[in-house]
Amino acid sequence: MASTELSRQHDRMKTKFHRACGKLGPFVVWRLSLHHCRRMLTASIVASLSLAVPLGISKPAWPKEIEPARSEPKPSKCDRSQFRVVLDVGHTIDAPGAISARNVPEYDFNLRLAKYLERSLIEDGFAKTVLLVTGGRARPSLFKRVARVNGLSANLLVSIHHDSVPDSLMESWEFEGKESHFSDRFRGHSIFVSYDNPHLDRSLLFGRLLGKELKDRGLQYARQYTQPIMGRYQRELVDPGAGVYRYDKLIVLKGTQMPAVLFEAGSIINREEELEMYSAERLDLINASLRAAVKMFCNLASPTLRARTGNSATR
Repeated sequence: MASTELSRQHDRMKTKFHRACGKLGPFVVWRLSLHHCRRMLTASIVASLSLAVPLGISKPAWPKEIEPARSEPKPSKCDRSQFRVVLDVGHTIDAPGAISARNVPEYDFNLRLAKYLERSLIEDGFAKTVLLVTGGRARPSLFKRVARVNGLSANLLVSIHHDSVPDSLMESWEFEGKESHFSDRFRGHSIFVSYDNPHLDRSLLFGRLLGKELKDRGLQYARQYTQPIMGRYQRELVDPGAGVYRYDKLIVLKGTQMPAVLFEAGSIINREEELEMYSAERLDLINASLRAAVKMFCNLASPTLRARTGNSATR
């Protein structure tokens, strides 16, 4: 009985609706139908989005280049007490290297900086750091120092030097009553690696780490080595960001059986930079840069990495 009554009410509502539509006209009926369709479409879109959003959150789309990095293991931390750094003092008393704008031998600059770096590394836990000082004439001393380094089972060699320029680029001036030579045209440090070193990849790694640390502290690298005016001293710049150059024929780099770089700490033929190289501020900047680079290299290098020894000094 109740269902029959509901059916009758439904029929009466339909009749009233059609009559109303007839009075309103076909255009209004079309607008009402269109409005009804839009409401249905909007509801369906909202429903679709409510289903799609949780799926996007539950499974993020990582860029392809990020996926390998996320799965790579973290670098092992090395034992500083067992990691040996050799600081090679460039040149000797008998063969002192370049002469500064104020007539100071390069060897004096090299020894002073190397001693400073040695103390700092030892204080930082690198207890096996070695300060390597050799004597004799230029070329024989190079083979001597390579043989000594290869007998130390070192993990890293840093040969300490200070830079000059070819004779053709020098100018004359008088300092303390003596004719002297200078070149204020160029300044900055340089880092060299040899592609003949048996650990080229690690040599480049340390060179880049050191170059970045120096750059971060506001120190610029020497740009002149890429220029033709350098003649036979012109070198290939293998890392323009860090100031790392390629110099294959350096005996102290190609003959040693561990990662090795030659570090020209600054230009002592440049009159202004020569004075800066004497300052405690510059020493601290260089020291902080090298110390940070050694720490990072120590952590990135395999803990089991040990230098190979041999008689390659005569190569």
